[in-house]
Amino acid sequence: MKPVRKQRLAVVLFVLVGAGATAGLVMSAMQENINLFYEPAKVVNGEAPLGTVIRAGGMVVDGSVVHDDTGLGVRFTLTDYAGHDFDVVYNGILPSLFREGQGILVTGRLDDDRVFAAAEVLAKHDENYMPPELEGIAGHQSATE
Repeated sequence: MKPVRKQRLAVVLFVLVGAGATAGLVMSAMQENINLFYEPAKVVNGEAPLGTVIRAGGMVVDGSVVHDDTGLGVRFTLTDYAGHDFDVVYNGILPSLFREGQGILVTGRLDDDRVFAAAEVLAKHDENYMPPELEGIAGHQSATE
């Protein structure tokens, strides 16, 4: 093989190995940062992994919200109204839209007892939601129209 061909082959192999290593590192980084969503049925049936950061969502069961003595800790149950319920514990300030019967999205980890330890709680709102500071303005505009 001529020296020019050897040099070209070495460059092509170097580029291919570099591209493969880069793709492997990117895939590894993406795998670590992915948060999959699990509905209550999958959490209850054991399809959601234990100890891995995941997202789950459902409706807060009426009468299930219990605050602890510190005022920041709360325990509640999420459901899909099809018999699949799981408990969530959270320590922090709840969103202002959080209430029983409301759709909630939680991010956190499932422990060995299948209790969801939430690091973040997000409250869903319907399409008619209006921030409290804008309700008076919107009401005033519709009254003048």
